[in-house]
Amino acid sequence: MKNKITPCLWFDGDAEEAAEFYVSLVPDSRIESKFRSPTDTHSGPSDSVLTVDFTLAGQRYVGLNGGPMFKFSEAVSFQIHCDNQEEVDRVWDALLDGGQPMACGWIKDRWGLTWQIVPTRLLELINDPDSAKAKRAMESMMTMMKIDIAELEKTANGEKA
Repeated sequence: MKNKITPCLWFDGDAEEAAEFYVSLVPDSRIESKFRSPTDTHSGPSDSVLTVDFTLAGQRYVGLNGGPMFKFSEAVSFQIHCDNQEEVDRVWDALLDGGQPMACGWIKDRWGLTWQIVPTRLLELINDPDSAKAKRAMESMMTMMKIDIAELEKTANGEKA
């Protein structure tokens, strides 16, 4: 079943490549379908892939080969919640290939789409009922590019870095 609302991501001719990459990042992800344009458009000739419908972790998306007019910005980002450091490292390294690291676990991929790589442990620590512990965890996260769970836990617990 399709979602009532489906985010559409605008690409400059490489929506198919991007979608194939994105579905490799997280479980429950797949390419659903590809639509080839029956006519020439400003983004490509007749029979070229115009849209790619894909699912990431159960959420449907459309990748549109719309042309060079519009670019992604940090105003929209996608969070990937990771269960452990191994998953953080795997996803981060994949997105870093051609991408650009940013602060606090954010990373821009090679298409310019911004992602937040969020360990579930980070959320637990910054929501800890001990406000001093939560503050230390948040302050530690603010100094990081890629989130280091072990370092967060040390700092949250008051251990010196």
